Amino acid sequence: MKKILVVEDEPSILDNITYALHTEGFESLCCGTGKEAIQMLSEEDISLIILDIGLPDVNGFDLLREIRKKFSVPVIIVTARSDDIDRIVGLEIGADDYVVKPFNPRELTARVRAVLRRISTKEPPEKSETMISSPFHLDEKRYEIHYNGELLDLSRYEYRLLRVLISNPGRVYSREQLMARISDNPEMSLDRSIDTHIKTIRQKLKSVRPDDDPIVTHRGLGYSLKE
Repeated sequence: MKKILVVEDEPSILDNITYALHTEGFESLCCGTGKEAIQMLSEEDISLIILDIGLPDVNGFDLLREIRKKFSVPVIIVTARSDDIDRIVGLEIGADDYVVKPFNPRELTARVRAVLRRISTKEPPEKSETMISSPFHLDEKRYEIHYNGELLDLSRYEYRLLRVLISNPGRVYSREQLMARISDNPEMSLDRSIDTHIKTIRQKLKSVRPDDDPIVTHRGLGYSLKE
């Protein structure tokens, strides 16, 4: 039974969500603050998070950023705003889907199943450690990448993007090809998302080795990793 963590501080909404999850065969764990959410993620084997953006102790977007630094678990955000800004911000910082209040709990559980199906098709092969290309060390079991012996602090999309590049050094990927490989909703992502992720990855690589830039920019084409 997959465990779904529901981070929601409104009791009536929480009851509706947990009831719907239970009827669909999921086990639900509940909390109403960001602090509790991080603790539960550290202690439990969570398959997916349903995250309300309006929490009493922390901004939901800040909590999502914190989650993405430490965990690769998929996240569906819940927002009371129907305009595009929450959707765009949420998806850009790592949410897998979103719903707008008020919503039908059965629609939410359908989205939970859809996200879990997408994630399952993207899971890496069953192997604990793979040496892909020096100076990178890819641990697909733990969703970790080491660079020159240092563990990189990567978001989920940064991890996916760098994994693609180091798995095929020398191959040039267009932005569209990279987006299709790393995003669960490539058609909903902004055009320059890949550029932003590459810039952030480069900064993290340079913090380990300032004199080297293993990512190659091919103007008008895309990106590759040095062979």
